[in-house]
Parts: sequence; C-alpha cells; structure tokens
Amino acid sequence: MDIIQYAGNGYHVEVLRGIPKNASKELVVVQGGDDILNRAVVSSRYVDILLDPHLGNRKDFMHQRNSGLNHVLCSLAKENNVAIGFSFSNILHAEKRGVLLGRIMQNILLCRKYKIPMVIGSFAKEEWDVRNEKDLQAFFQVLGMTGKEVHMDFVDKRLDYKRRFVQKGVMLAH
Repeated sequence: MDIIQYAGNGYHVEVLRGIPKNASKELVVVQGGDDILNRAVVSSRYVDILLDPHLGNRKDFMHQRNSGLNHVLCSLAKENNVAIGFSFSNILHAEKRGVLLGRIMQNILLCRKYKIPMVIGSFAKEEWDVRNEKDLQAFFQVLGMTGKEVHMDFVDKRLDYKRRFVQKGVMLAH
C-alpha cells in the first residue's frame, strides 16, 4: 500500500513543509500533536489522515477531556475530507492509558457527530506490536465505535480515488 507518514513531533514548519502541495497518489498520514499542528493538518486538502490528534501534552478541562479535537477542527476535517486515525501501538505503550482511552472515546463521539471517517490500525513499530484486524475491530468497538465505523474501507476508497486522479482538474472516468 502506498502510505507516506509524517511524524508530528518537531517543528511545525518542517512537518508542514514536508506535506506535498499537490495531489499525490500516496496516502498522506500526519501524526497529530498539539492544537496548532492539528489545525494546520485538518486545514490542508492534501492530507488524508490525521493520526492520533489526542497525543501531546495537554491539560484536561473541568468537565471534559482535552482530546485534541473540537467542533471547529471537526468541521474543517469534514470540509477537507481528512479522516481521523487511531493507532493501537500508542495505546499499547501509553503511560497514562486510562486518560488516553478517555480522550479516544471523546474523539470517537465527535467524529460520529460530525460524520468524519475514522481509521484504525496497529501502526506497529516493532513486530511484537502487530495485532490481528479482528482484534483491533473488537477493541475499538469496546471504545464506542459501531460495527460500520470499524470496517477499514476509507483507505481503499481513498486510494482508488487517488489512482483515478491524473492531474489537477482531470480524472479518469469509470
């Protein structure tokens, strides 16, 4: 599969310069971080997936989690067709796993409310972190996703769309 992943840690300017400014045939995935980076990523039309927007050092609010997404970012993601991705590897290696799971659950509710596509995956960095697709689906169903949301058809649809794209303004007909 054609995937380009950009790490969100580091200087925002360097991460945003690395994102292609034209439609590429690869799937562009950017690792989320703080609020400034998340906003810049969902504002870009050339990014396909914002992975783990809940990461980063943030303090929770009084009555809700500060999960890295809000109604403004969700409407921008819907407008620019950016999916929100969740990585099982980050959950597996989290120090404060309970807080992280609460933030993911809140992001799932926001994505469902604003009809943003969600992507799940192991995104393993080591061979021991790899999990079965059915195990990932069951885990994210426990966190609040429905059976329809858990199926990973966004990636296939997006890659098919990008392969049909010839150049700016020109697409192949079926």
